[in-house]
Amino acid sequence: MAELYIECEEEGFDAALLGACAAQSTESDAPLSCEIVFTDEAGIRALNARTRGKDAVTDVLSFPNFDLGGGAIRAAEHPFDRDEAGRLFLGSIVICRARAERQAAEYGHSLRRELYYLAVHGLCHLLGFDHETEAQKAQMRAREEAILSAMGIGREEA
Repeated sequence: MAELYIECEEEGFDAALLGACAAQSTESDAPLSCEIVFTDEAGIRALNARTRGKDAVTDVLSFPNFDLGGGAIRAAEHPFDRDEAGRLFLGSIVICRARAERQAAEYGHSLRRELYYLAVHGLCHLLGFDHETEAQKAQMRAREEAILSAMGIGREEA
């Protein structure tokens, strides 16, 4: 089990709970960190265009600091990837709150569930998970649901 510190200045967002629950299923020999930033539609659209060449609003973007491949994280493999506190910096997650609000209404669950789902989804990308193939998608979805479940957030949350 790892220690995962998540920096997030969004009022009401429990980054400590997310970090603790995600850390339960993460193997690392060093403390970890990442950041979550919330933005508006214009901000995420500009970021999406600049970084992915897609001029469109999206719900979440992840910017991994290094490629992990979903396995155990070893500090010796990332000697120059430390934050100012000495933790391995996994990367950044950017979430569009307005898009999350629309998706929560569309999917019939709470905004809280949607925001944490997007954060967990982004965090899984930072940890090396992906959803390019059906097998990868199944593995990533299982990890997402395990973290959300540990947080006490189920699919039925309305």
